Amino acid sequence: MQKKHTRKSSALIFCMALIMSMTLFTAGCGSSTDSGTDSAAGQETDIQADGAVLGEGSTQFALTVVDKEGSETKLEIHTDRETVGEALTELGVIAGEESEYGLYVKTVNGITVDYDKDGVYWAFYINGEYAQTGVDSTTIAEDDSYSFRVE
Repeated sequence: MQKKHTRKSSALIFCMALIMSMTLFTAGCGSSTDSGTDSAAGQETDIQADGAVLGEGSTQFALTVVDKEGSETKLEIHTDRETVGEALTELGVIAGEESEYGLYVKTVNGITVDYDKDGVYWAFYINGEYAQTGVDSTTIAEDDSYSFRVE
């Protein structure tokens, strides 16, 4: 009789220890808040208000950001950089990961999307047409307008 009671007690203690260790383990796996920094690029991305004028330089261009809900934010960019990607990265408007195809933009104007997680991505447009070049290889033309849209 004593042996049954000892087994029951041992099993109960083991189960309680297992539950406590699982609780402590899962507490460390909680979600974290996005601080606005893309860890791959190490670039701070602040949300800019509609109509904001960013940067300094002799070249200027228009940028429109369209989020998941379809809300538009229009920005005026001033720069001395040669490509759209260089200008926007320097100003913290975009961030992402370098790949064999160029910069894979994951964050635009403080909004991060990830195709692997969300099933959507940032599409780059030039004058309303889907771009045939990446943002980091697109030379700035003052008469052109650029946009990023969640698709």
